[in-house]
Amino acid sequence: MAEETQKPAAEVVVEKPVTEKELPVPEPEIPEKVDVKTEENTTDETDKTEKPVVVEEEKIAQSASFKEESNVVGELPDPEKKALDDLKLLIQEALNKHDFIAPPPKEDKPEEPKTEEPKTEEPKAEEPKTEEPKAEEPKTEESSSSKAEPETKVEEKAPAEKPVVVAEVVDEDGAKTVEAIEETIVSVAAPPPPQEEVVQAKEAETEEPKESEATPPPPPPEEVFIWGIPLLGDDERSDTILLKFLRARDFKAKDAFTMIKNTVVWRKEFGIESLLEEDLGNELEKVVFMDGFDKEGHPVCYNVFGEFQNKDLYHNTFSDEEKRTKFLRWRIQFLEKSIRKLDFTQNGICTIVQVNDLKNSPGPGKRELRLATNQALQLLQDNYPEFVARQVFINVPWWYLAFNRMISPFLTQRTKSKFVFAGPSKSADTLFKYIDQEQVPVQYGGLSRDGEQEFSTAEAVTEVIIKPATKHTIEFPATEAGTLVWELRVLGWDVSYGAEFVPSTEGSYTVIVSKTRKVSASDEPVISNTFKIGEAGKVVLTINNQSSRKKKLLYRSKTKACSEV
Repeated sequence: MAEETQKPAAEVVVEKPVTEKELPVPEPEIPEKVDVKTEENTTDETDKTEKPVVVEEEKIAQSASFKEESNVVGELPDPEKKALDDLKLLIQEALNKHDFIAPPPKEDKPEEPKTEEPKTEEPKAEEPKTEEPKAEEPKTEESSSSKAEPETKVEEKAPAEKPVVVAEVVDEDGAKTVEAIEETIVSVAAPPPPQEEVVQAKEAETEEPKESEATPPPPPPEEVFIWGIPLLGDDERSDTILLKFLRARDFKAKDAFTMIKNTVVWRKEFGIESLLEEDLGNELEKVVFMDGFDKEGHPVCYNVFGEFQNKDLYHNTFSDEEKRTKFLRWRIQFLEKSIRKLDFTQNGICTIVQVNDLKNSPGPGKRELRLATNQALQLLQDNYPEFVARQVFINVPWWYLAFNRMISPFLTQRTKSKFVFAGPSKSADTLFKYIDQEQVPVQYGGLSRDGEQEFSTAEAVTEVIIKPATKHTIEFPATEAGTLVWELRVLGWDVSYGAEFVPSTEGSYTVIVSKTRKVSASDEPVISNTFKIGEAGKVVLTINNQSSRKKKLLYRSKTKACSEV
């Protein structure tokens, strides 16, 4: 771990007001003197300028006292129970109406021309009417009177009796005109009856489906799942999901319902279910990873922004819109897989602890990283409510605290109550407040390491404080045949370490297991050693702290039987 640093105490004072437009751009005005306000110095600054100190002290107090609310419905206050019942009614009504299904694109428009095709043919059948005046212009009154007679006969007789009408006319010219007029009249007058029949037939066809549609029962209510859990049902996990959305909206049922509906639509549009099966590579496995649990059983997720100091990794992740979109999909996929491992029962663990390592983190000048981070945070805020039990920021640079004070007014009190900040010198101590040492990765001061190790995270660690300019000894009794195994580390090291076996039998010689040597902070973070027990005695470890600062020692041991070796 990084060595402790001492900095002059000063408060971050931000005089420039911040607007919403400035929020996504973390480029705050930087004062000349800034104090990394962490848990190590909050109690000593109560007499300084009131406003900044009150804000910081309040933040730390809330972080320390934050406790998750119960998801057991029977333990909820009456107003919260009512809000939950109201939300269920809104969701049930929406499921009955299938409101969670996005409306499909309109398909009726392409079919409209098909219904209009017979209409376009009707004017063609009426065209002979326009030619009637041309045929009548040279005719006499007799011809006009002869027109009327066939018209009435045509209405009474079928088209097959047309020759009878022609035979009754004496004048040849008149007969010709009658035949011509009769043809036009028959051709025009004949279509209406079929058209009426067609209309009636169409009306009958349209009426039949209406009657048939009314007969079948209505479709069953829609089923909607989030994280593999139904929104409504007998599953108690459904209540846990709904309570997350209610708490994110201060138990306002209508607002929570709107948030749920928007989340369901977004998940369908984003393709969450298919995203889980995508292979997006493992280039970012050191940037975001899960490791161990906190003291309350929450899984711990580490976000290591310093990895982006690697120029190739940064370029391959953020250089263009396509790569930033892939990063966003990878981050959502990682979160989805982590969430599905949670226990959403009423007494289960359904939140995680986020540890954000800001050591060597790219500053606010990295525009591409800022854009991708802001987009990811927005999606997480809108669609993943109440999934973080605590946000721990370690190795915090002074500029980040200045930026956090700028965005603090835009965060809810509930969100701010989960924040914990620690500078480089107190990062390990801060983590140990919430996570056992055996669960903390070795790079952050703990003893958890990858690969095959003699110890697991289930084996407890002992913590000892070594005062300045003092020597501390640890004794491991060796009474059983087997092999004694131990490991230890001193945060910051800069101490001397040695180990020896002291037999119980008088006259036996002391065995040097490890020669005394000086161990610096740049050496191996964890020292592991073994000793095969041949006779009764004890193994003595000696740690000599000759520095002017106290040191934190972590160690654990066990004896392995001969059959296990």
